[in-house]
Amino acid sequence: MVSRDGRSRGDLAGSPSTISREVLRNGGARRYRACRADTNALRHARRPKPAKLATCDRLRAVVEAKLEVRWSPQQISGWLVEEFPDDPEMRVSHETIYVSLFVQSRGALRKELTRYLRSGHTTRRPRGHSVMNGQGQLRGTLNISERPAEAEDRAVPGHWEGDLLSGANNTHIATLVERRTRFAMLIKVDGKDTATVVDALAKHVRRLPAQLRRSLTWDRGKEMADHKRFTLATDVKVYFCDPRSPWQRGSNENTNGLLRQYFPKGKDLSIYPQAYLDKIAKRLNQRPRQTLGFASPADKLAEVLH
Repeated sequence: MVSRDGRSRGDLAGSPSTISREVLRNGGARRYRACRADTNALRHARRPKPAKLATCDRLRAVVEAKLEVRWSPQQISGWLVEEFPDDPEMRVSHETIYVSLFVQSRGALRKELTRYLRSGHTTRRPRGHSVMNGQGQLRGTLNISERPAEAEDRAVPGHWEGDLLSGANNTHIATLVERRTRFAMLIKVDGKDTATVVDALAKHVRRLPAQLRRSLTWDRGKEMADHKRFTLATDVKVYFCDPRSPWQRGSNENTNGLLRQYFPKGKDLSIYPQAYLDKIAKRLNQRPRQTLGFASPADKLAEVLH
């Protein structure tokens, strides 16, 4: 079959049945006009109802209250499921919270609440946005979607999240957080280059018992470019987050936020010896945590080890 412009049906994008339904939906073969069909498609694609956070006052109040105490949208979304298990009205995805903050036409959340986000951004870049020019990118990586299910649901200990806490003069501290127990380790690093970071991490991770060495989830920083050498040294696979998705390492992000009480931004972190980092880590690990039923990470770690 040949169309009026001389192309066969096989030249058109889409299956014959899809094209046929599209033509019938817009007046049939004799009356079909592409511009009018495109206008109709845009109109039908518009959201037919207002945003959930704009219509549910109770849900909006809870979300705003948690944002004001610096909970991330991911933490809020997950907590709502646990706190209101039998109330489907009290459900909202972290993406909906972000959209409501950054797209003010949705009329849901107050714009000023963006200052409580850890990033401090008032606009959001598209997911997957990258400013890298192709040089020095990570190679041969495992994506977080390939991480074992036991790591995702925190059923088994030994799955860690990691990142660098940065200070003045290009100084850094490596932070590791165990996903099930939220147990934290702070590791002194003398530079951000991948050889220095991998050596320091491997040295500490090798000291852990085998049951606590299962996986490590890291951001897409080039300090872990030598991730294969880390895996060879520790037998711990490294999984990398999606671009600009720090919420995929939520436990580590939260811990890094707590650490700013001890290592404020603008502080030279090279002045702190490993003994002091161990002291601060112990202080954090002995602090009761709501997410653990007010047990401490140290208590939880002792439970899983015995």
